[in-house]
Amino acid sequence: MELKFPFDPLERAEEVESQVMKGNQRLYYRFRGARYYGGIATADAVGCSFLCAYCWNYYRNLNPARFHNFYSPHQGASKLLDIARKKSYRLFRISGAEPLIGESSFSHLLEVLKIIGRKQPRALFILETNGLFLGTRPDLVAQMNYTQLRVRVCLKGVDEESFQRVTGARKEYFSYPLEALREMEKQNIEAWPALMGDLFTMEQIHGLEQKIKDFGIHSSLELEGLEPYPFVIKNMKKRKLI
Repeated sequence: MELKFPFDPLERAEEVESQVMKGNQRLYYRFRGARYYGGIATADAVGCSFLCAYCWNYYRNLNPARFHNFYSPHQGASKLLDIARKKSYRLFRISGAEPLIGESSFSHLLEVLKIIGRKQPRALFILETNGLFLGTRPDLVAQMNYTQLRVRVCLKGVDEESFQRVTGARKEYFSYPLEALREMEKQNIEAWPALMGDLFTMEQIHGLEQKIKDFGIHSSLELEGLEPYPFVIKNMKKRKLI
């Protein structure tokens, strides 16, 4: 998939969705227990509408078509439930990629949620999303009103320019994740924004917090730390982030 930066993330999403979804089956390249959130059953997928410079899964997401392991919602949920049982986890997530690229991956995720909810009533599913799909399809947000769902919307910049440098996507898409957060708050879905805090000054972060408030969003901004893998530092230098 050839890309000219900055790219249109909706066009990229459509192409990526066609590669990582086969009917209701999605591409995953591994299932594992992870230390995050105090211990969480994790399905690592491939495919994203963005190409973030600091993404630890950058090269898999750059070319997702080279992977061939498709799993149905039932197969994926079963693997996650098995990990959770062995590790005594009650937290679940899809990581390494964007869980919500388009309508097919959205439907896949909802089915995974239903299965896990039936099998493990105490489960909590933490959806880590870039918010683009939900921002463009607010009409679908109401379908996500599951008691076991928590949504972490990963904002990629403090303004349009930093968003474009981080994601590679055109800057006019900066506000869509904020629109997604606003709609989820309207639908009483527990959601909050997160930001790679290491890339920005406190003044810039406070500016973003004000933007969040201006959108009518009341949840607090979570700051996460950068994992400085060598290829991440290289990518960030190319994008002039450091």
